[in-house]
Amino acid sequence: MKSRKTALDQGFICCHECGDLSKITDNHIHCPLCGSVLHQRLPNSLQRTAALLLSGFCLYIPANIFPIMTYTKLGVGEPHTIVGGIISLIQGDMIPIAMLVLVASILVPLLKLLGISLLLLNVHFRWQNHARKWTMMYRIIAFVGRWSMLDIFMISILVALVDLGGVAKVIAGPAATAFAAVVVLTMFAAKNFDPRLIWDKQH
Repeated sequence: MKSRKTALDQGFICCHECGDLSKITDNHIHCPLCGSVLHQRLPNSLQRTAALLLSGFCLYIPANIFPIMTYTKLGVGEPHTIVGGIISLIQGDMIPIAMLVLVASILVPLLKLLGISLLLLNVHFRWQNHARKWTMMYRIIAFVGRWSMLDIFMISILVALVDLGGVAKVIAGPAATAFAAVVVLTMFAAKNFDPRLIWDKQH
């Protein structure tokens, strides 16, 4: 593939806030358009991303082990984990909803954690191949992450609507907090990762 010069190679820097392209000079540290501080790359991008990613991995385990909600009817009920809820939905012939919960609550967060891990390894070990595909994977991770909150929104709605005193009630479990934290941490991890680092070591 033919080697091409980046904007940084030609003495230009892009503002992270407004996207304005500015010429690099010794005293030019603020964006002339919006006034924000200019950086050639996001400062400590890999360190912050790795810290957020590690925290997400740690919270992913309790998010799947502890109960995410408890549904009681006439005083009788039992807590459900995410996997237990999926099994209950399948047994109740609600397979499409079960598949939706499986994808949004288990597969998407796990794939995001693994995907960001691979991006960090790519930059750390300076893998030279398929930079365009790595960048596409980053864009997918950044876009899909927000939909992982589907479970939390559903539980919030159920807690608000299903509150009939001693007749029926939905109570959010400790896994709901852990799961929401995993989603937020992965979103921040993707936000703090600078995808331009993928291209810095390309031939």
